Amino acid sequence: MRSHTLVVGGTKGIGRAIARRLANDGQAVSVIGRSQPADDADELAVKSWTADVADLPHLRTTLSQIVRTQGPLSAAVLLQRYRGGGDDWAGEIGTSLTATRELIEWAGQHFEDLGSGKAIVVVSSIASGYVASEQPVSYHMAKAAMSQMVRYYAVSLGRSGIRINAICPGTIVKDESKAFYTEHPEIEALYREIVPLGRMGTSEDVADLSAFLLSNQASFLTGQNIVLDGGVSLQSHESLSRRVSATRAR
Repeated sequence: MRSHTLVVGGTKGIGRAIARRLANDGQAVSVIGRSQPADDADELAVKSWTADVADLPHLRTTLSQIVRTQGPLSAAVLLQRYRGGGDDWAGEIGTSLTATRELIEWAGQHFEDLGSGKAIVVVSSIASGYVASEQPVSYHMAKAAMSQMVRYYAVSLGRSGIRINAICPGTIVKDESKAFYTEHPEIEALYREIVPLGRMGTSEDVADLSAFLLSNQASFLTGQNIVLDGGVSLQSHESLSRRVSATRAR
């Protein structure tokens, strides 16, 4: 039986790139999102389900339907993020924390080893350890808590054979944002200057790392929060300021 992976938040952006990558690798992929992806009909290996993960009874029903229809799961990538209106603090707790706990604990009881082990990847953000001034405190709280949840469940689920790791991306160019950077080449040029690897990150970079973390090649790796930013956060404030100043003086 081929591997079957759940991608939560896989209808657009990074999540969609991950679903495509896993499907192209020959996996069966089930996606949960708040809306249906526009290109779902073209990807026969990807089946989509509509659900609000903050609605726990509906989420549990959807998980049961996925297993009943598509067969047992052995892996998951969790990318859900609160995007609604109202109280963002309560929303982040419900979507980013409570739903993540529900999904991980469900996995601990229902995942089956289909040949490539059992693994979970949580896609978080560098805001788990750094301050992103464009985001509210609720976003930072949720991402930091998710990092600790990854460590906790890596220990508590390790004996069940489940590995769990987090990816913390920096700025990522998604399909939906490519036009913006095309229209603002000066921003992309600045990133090329300040990022040690000389380019901006892409959704495919996150997808590649996710595929690795789910694979047997990462069979002894668990509880890690991996920053994926091309090395930009490794630099001192002074070094970065000098580089930006030099770029602007050109």
